[in-house]
Amino acid sequence: MSASALSIRDVAVEVGGRAILRGVDLELPEGEILTLAGPNGAGKTTLFRVASDVLRADRGEVEIGGRQVASLSRRALARELAVVPQDVAIAFPFRVEEVVLMGRAPHLGVLGFETRADVALAHGAMERVGIAQLAGRSVLELSGGERQLVAVARALAQDPRVLLLDEPTAHLDLRHRVALFGLLREFVAEGRSALVVSHDLTLAGRRSDSIALLVAGRIHTAGRPTDVLTPRNLREVFGIEADVVSDPDGAPIVLPHAAAFRVAGS
Repeated sequence: MSASALSIRDVAVEVGGRAILRGVDLELPEGEILTLAGPNGAGKTTLFRVASDVLRADRGEVEIGGRQVASLSRRALARELAVVPQDVAIAFPFRVEEVVLMGRAPHLGVLGFETRADVALAHGAMERVGIAQLAGRSVLELSGGERQLVAVARALAQDPRVLLLDEPTAHLDLRHRVALFGLLREFVAEGRSALVVSHDLTLAGRRSDSIALLVAGRIHTAGRPTDVLTPRNLREVFGIEADVVSDPDGAPIVLPHAAAFRVAGS
């Protein structure tokens, strides 16, 4: 069994008297992609904020590489973990190259100057993501999907042990969605790990090592995609009827029934 890259144990969060997370336990093994899925409002983004120490849990703990996240400085944590947010908001007209190079900040010396090696890593990240041609463009000129890819490149340039990606395919077309999961497979093949929030269950089922379903602040079920993506689990978590069939490689394909496409109350 693989060692754990990221451990989330008994994490509970309450906001305004409402329980958002209710004792969540989750393990991300080294060298694997774990996809976190669930209905809107289930607590997925809150869990990401706790995992990245942006939000302190009311109960429980998070460890990365065996060390408690809460005990690490922001700089030390940023060397271990990089986050790709759901919405990439950049208010100033930085060039794409400059934004990606910001990912090297946790590794810079006292004077804060980038080395040739830092620049090379940033350019290598842009090449891997397929945005090298955008290097000189202002991020304010880019589409939502292009900004998302810039955020992925910045996270790769950070050279982390663990990637947290919150709906990274939300603004991407089909080709770039497939390419992104392919890039994540390359990333974890290096012995690193990725925790991904995604609503694309079929793509997640094909490219993830495991899937966890979160509903009402609790993990409903977690395991290999073929064990998790079942008609019963989809009914209990998402409230829809769906068939699940296998593609030629044995990966699960989710096929919602026609009624699932009707808007509630219509």
